[in-house]
Amino acid sequence: MFIIRKLLPLLAVFFLISFDNIDSLADDQQPCYGDAFVTASIADARTLIPILASDSASGDIVGLVFNGLVKYDRDIELVGDLAESWEILDDGLTIVFHLRKDVSWHDGVPFTAEDVEFTYQKLIDPEVPTPYGGDFKKIELLEVIDDYTVRVRYHEPFAPGLASWGMSIMPKHLLKSADLMTTSFARHPIGTGPYKFKRWHSGEIIELDSNHQYFEHRPWIDRYIYRIIPDQATMFLEVQTEGIDSMGLSPLQYTRQTETKFFRKRFQKFRYPSFGYTYMAYNLLDEKFKDRRVRQAISYAIDKQEIIEGVLLGLGRVCTGPFVPESWAYNEDVRPASYDPEKARRLLRKAGWQDINADGWLEKDGKRFEFTIITNQANDQRRRTGEIIQRRLKEVGIKVNVRILEWAVFLNEFVNKKRFEAIILGWSLSRDPDCFDIWHSSKTKEGEFNFVSYSNPVVDRLLDEGRRTFDRDKRARIYHRIHELLYEDQPYLFLFVPDALPVVNSRFKGIEPAPIGIGYNFIDWWVPKTEQRYTR
Repeated sequence: MFIIRKLLPLLAVFFLISFDNIDSLADDQQPCYGDAFVTASIADARTLIPILASDSASGDIVGLVFNGLVKYDRDIELVGDLAESWEILDDGLTIVFHLRKDVSWHDGVPFTAEDVEFTYQKLIDPEVPTPYGGDFKKIELLEVIDDYTVRVRYHEPFAPGLASWGMSIMPKHLLKSADLMTTSFARHPIGTGPYKFKRWHSGEIIELDSNHQYFEHRPWIDRYIYRIIPDQATMFLEVQTEGIDSMGLSPLQYTRQTETKFFRKRFQKFRYPSFGYTYMAYNLLDEKFKDRRVRQAISYAIDKQEIIEGVLLGLGRVCTGPFVPESWAYNEDVRPASYDPEKARRLLRKAGWQDINADGWLEKDGKRFEFTIITNQANDQRRRTGEIIQRRLKEVGIKVNVRILEWAVFLNEFVNKKRFEAIILGWSLSRDPDCFDIWHSSKTKEGEFNFVSYSNPVVDRLLDEGRRTFDRDKRARIYHRIHELLYEDQPYLFLFVPDALPVVNSRFKGIEPAPIGIGYNFIDWWVPKTEQRYTR
């Protein structure tokens, strides 16, 4: 899943979090150092250079090795990280950051304002293919006032400005002369974060050690081990044998396969709404998908609730656009298209697609309506979703093929290069609803997030307006309209918002479920000495 780095109401998110072994969370022992946390991913990281890291595996590691100036706390409020405080001046045009003076890079060199300036310069460098540069091109001037003060002035009011400084800061002293596309730093990073990079064996493991001088406090868990296991069934076997301590469960694993005495004793299960969604995206440069009626027809031809029940076992909700229900930008008046295959057929006929020779397949200009959906391997939910779409579209005369690709090949050779007809993927969203990088027509270059080449001048204007508006109510109205327009245009077949279903070994204490989830306070997790499994 791709990630976007960037307040939602504290609605029912906290109260929807459920977990087993609740008694284990109320342990009266004192925290102590030691042990390792072993988790896994189906895909390897691509790069550990923060401004180039757009996939979830890279983001997981970057988030532990580096810091931004700000971060979200347990209640999804922005708080200081490398910045201890800030002032917003000139009606939002200026932010003055006051940086912490007790932070060093992992090699011992002090962190200063020059590192912030350097990171900014790389984010706006046209030679650096970062998908995050758009936010920082809104800056008119960044000034280093002194070693621990930075003044940022924007061309115009920019509502996501403060949140955008959650971007990880990079070390100037190590990268000032480096080519970010070829530097060895991509595989041997040095940050300011709670964990230090130790080793990376491609396709196997990434290992981090705790930073004993971390400015918040030394993490209680000494090591973080990230194993690459490109198959979810194998990963689940590793959980069962306690070869790994945590994973995101599939709905089947959550509802049935973990309902055993062993799992209740040895693991804590959690369930809460994820802040992201799964979709099927169209390549809008492909003639088949340029007509909006075709995309709308496909939406009517697919029973999304069937996918939620059959694939997610009910652990999710229908998606109606670019925002999830927990976001204040979500427009509850946008209703999901009903399952209506006859309406789908009518729209396809209006778009010129007909079954000319009565063979069951639609044709236009002598060509059969046929396309291939690609998605990544080791994600059974996406594969099964593709198969349901394949079956339902066959019923309205569209032939669909489903192709599964290894993650790196899928991303680098097909998605980024726009060598696809349709893809099934997911977005893990920013807490700020600014989605400029995904939907604005200026963000369609290779490696950027608008890889479907969506272009709507009205949406472009509204995205710009949403960035200039600070008033929450006015801004919400802008995003509500964007929500409407995107659902009308259907550049994606918006499918579902899955529930997050993590499981964590019960020896880990200090886990405190909150509106933001469970991982926000990882440096406070710990294991009693009598239960520690890994020693140096």
